[in-house]
Amino acid sequence: DHSIAEKQGIQIALEDRSRIVIRLSGTGTEGATLRFYFERFLRSPAQLDGDVQQAVSALVQFAYRLTGILERSGRKAPDVIT
Repeated sequence: DHSIAEKQGIQIALEDRSRIVIRLSGTGTEGATLRFYFERFLRSPAQLDGDVQQAVSALVQFAYRLTGILERSGRKAPDVIT
């Protein structure tokens, strides 16, 4: 629909057309959830049948290093992966 949402998070666009989106989520009165979205561009449709976690693992590790989120949060891994 070509709409643009401003100030809703951070988008990191990479040269290989992959991207990482980081945003806060949560409407409760206590705490919030930090959500990371990973999109990787694949040139071949045959690659679409591969394991998703493996396909984005380099992006995940890059985001962890860039943000320092594991060290800052004291966590070793995300609570939920979908």
